[in-house]
Parts: sequence; C-alpha cells; structure tokens
Amino acid sequence: MKIVVAVAFILILGSLGSALFFLMRDKGKSNRTVQALALRVGFSIVLFLLILLGYKLGYITPTGIH
Repeated sequence: MKIVVAVAFILILGSLGSALFFLMRDKGKSNRTVQALALRVGFSIVLFLLILLGYKLGYITPTGIH
C-alpha cells in the first residue's frame, strides 16, 4: 500500500509540474494548464479514496502517536 500511495503522490506532483510548465510556455493561450490541474485533482481524489478503501479493508492500520 505504501508503494501505491508513493506512486500516486508522484503522479500528483508530476501533474502539478506539467501544469506549471504549460502555464509558462503557453501563456494562457491553451487549455493544457486547466487539463493538467483537473488531472491533478482527479489523482488526489483517487488517492484519497484508495486510502479510505485501504483503511476499511485493513491494509492500513492506525498506529497512534508515540
């Protein structure tokens, strides 16, 4: 489960980076920035749902603060 979360986090950061690249390169003349940010939001929602599902199925257990 740690690997899935790490990969999803890398995808989110990659999408955010590509949105920045498109913002600087296109200077607002195309929708690629909006599409990249929408993809980032989608990845974030999927990651959140995967964490919830992993908790419900017992793949993720709370450890508390030590």
